[in-house]
Amino acid sequence: MTSQANALWRAATYVSVVLLHLNDNVLLAEPLEAGHVKSRPSGHWGTVPGTTWALAHTVLAAGEAPPGRAVVPVLGAGHAGVVQLAFAWLTGELAMLRTQYSRDAQGLARLARDFPETDGLGSEVHPLLAAGAAPGGCLGGVMAFSHGLAADVPGRVVVPVIGDGECETPTTAASWLAARALRNSAVVPIVHVNGFRMGDRSLLGAMDDAQLRAYAAGLGWRGRVVDVGAASDDEHRAFRTALAEALEESAGGDRAAVFLRCVKGWSGPEIVGGQRVLGTAHAHKTPLSGARYDEFQRKQLEEWLAAYRPAELFDGSGQPVGDVADALGAARWHLAARPAKTPWPSPFHTRNPDSDRFGHAIAKVLRGHAAVGDLRVFSPDELASNHLAELQDEPWVSEVLAEEVLLGWLSGWTASGRRGVLISYEAFSPLLAAGIVGHLKHRRLAVGKPSPSLNLLLTSYGWHNVYTHGDPSLATMLLATGDPAVRILTPADPRRAAVASDESLGSVGRVNVLIAGKHATVNHPTATISEEQRRGLAIWPHLSDGGEPGLTVVVAGDLPAEVATASVPVIREKLGCRVRVVSVLDLTVLGDPAVWPRGLAESELDRYLGRHAPVLVVTLGHPAAVWGLLGGRLGRPIEVVGWREPPQPAPQAALAHALGLDPAGLMCAARRLVDRKREVA
Repeated sequence: MTSQANALWRAATYVSVVLLHLNDNVLLAEPLEAGHVKSRPSGHWGTVPGTTWALAHTVLAAGEAPPGRAVVPVLGAGHAGVVQLAFAWLTGELAMLRTQYSRDAQGLARLARDFPETDGLGSEVHPLLAAGAAPGGCLGGVMAFSHGLAADVPGRVVVPVIGDGECETPTTAASWLAARALRNSAVVPIVHVNGFRMGDRSLLGAMDDAQLRAYAAGLGWRGRVVDVGAASDDEHRAFRTALAEALEESAGGDRAAVFLRCVKGWSGPEIVGGQRVLGTAHAHKTPLSGARYDEFQRKQLEEWLAAYRPAELFDGSGQPVGDVADALGAARWHLAARPAKTPWPSPFHTRNPDSDRFGHAIAKVLRGHAAVGDLRVFSPDELASNHLAELQDEPWVSEVLAEEVLLGWLSGWTASGRRGVLISYEAFSPLLAAGIVGHLKHRRLAVGKPSPSLNLLLTSYGWHNVYTHGDPSLATMLLATGDPAVRILTPADPRRAAVASDESLGSVGRVNVLIAGKHATVNHPTATISEEQRRGLAIWPHLSDGGEPGLTVVVAGDLPAEVATASVPVIREKLGCRVRVVSVLDLTVLGDPAVWPRGLAESELDRYLGRHAPVLVVTLGHPAAVWGLLGGRLGRPIEVVGWREPPQPAPQAALAHALGLDPAGLMCAARRLVDRKREVA
């Protein structure tokens, strides 16, 4: 097996170097000439040799695993995309997706010429290829994702390949410790310790073997350290043994990790242009950037490629032969299971919700879905604060004080076809911005059956919290992406929050962000709930006058609905105009239907808002989010009352008054709108 591992490592590393540097002569069948070399090589080399080593051993170990055990590799660094493409070409997986990249010399040459602009795949880790399950773009999330992917799946062991630089990120650093809070999750991290981040030495790389083991042990993991550098049989055997032992321990419920120590840029050029590259940060990207025009660099590149002995790996047509062919036959590329059933049955009777308190309403929905199965709730130690203390002891609930780790768990959990929700404070949710954008990018590239939606329930918004706990930026940012998968849900009361939660948990392919106040107790008539759920908004007859309105008040959220309920009778009396109140459950309905699937067409805008009435929008979040959605589509006077950063701490009533979210503020805004309308008339 060591000869197979060595051949597979050499083949994948060779193909990676070809993709980074060559246009032609990809099997080195003739002396390397200038025309065979890219004029501007682009990509990342430094992580390649260690990553190909880790993957080669992982997939071979997967092939040797006992029946009922699936070893699932996952790449952490997006820069390892060249390695993923190399393996996908070797296995023939790539040719199944893009026929022009056939597993022969012609297909490899085409792939090399196209890289890094590989047809619809790019140069980073891609979800359509093996080992690409984890969203990229947010460095450090793969370990948390792997725990979510492995949780509660008997026989599955996930093996994330993590760079030593990634271990310095808050998400990875917290994930080691947070694993204690997630039961039944078998993960064996392979930490690629090559000593350097992109620009400088890594902190883990400065540790000796004893310190690495102590670091892991202090966090509750058994770490094994294997040094490689010669690709000898002894090194292959040592790593194979360490990985096999770690996989066995992890499958048995223990936490085990393998630290792969190798020099950055190992097996590549040592010195280029008088500057040392091997074992330095200069090995991060393509080291021979001038090989097309510099004869000495071109000779270095030829010797570098020849060192992998390609004639032993491929026949004249580019087909893998010998030990490489045997290794590819023995290897197993296990993938996470896709969803088995969509949509899920709804256990909650949405037409007649009877829960009038936030905590009770949400808990009832979550218990109903948990009874169906495959549900997990993740929360950063705030369930009790969010009036959901009754759920804390449920086996399907996990709490740890690290939002980014929780998002990784949730992302991994849903990636394998299961439903979940992250419940947190709105003020802390901006910490999740980069991770959710990465998740959206990842889903955009994945094809086939969509996974269950990524669901967030955000409470404790700034209107009812302390000065430091007010920041609705996540919703604003997600709306700014224009991604049609996004839903920003603003239920007007606990009953509507229950309906929105229930529907979100049964949906697929979306990112649902539900914003609801945990203190909300005012409940509004239920007659329009079905329309709000179906269309995203509804006219509230109990607060509206008949006929064409002189003013339309649009409310998005429970606090705006409560304030509008108190204000509208006064506005009607003082201004002497017909008032219509519209409750918005899904903010994206205000957007252009060319961008947002639920966006209102022009005719619907007139139907709901009136043909000419000025519009007062009252929202929990930033006015900028609403303005961005409307995009100037309404040719009429508009005002938006929403969150602005207060200059200093203030009592809740004073804050609402200062920002205009009280009856007096709405009255002033309504008067300005009606006066402007009359001036125009």
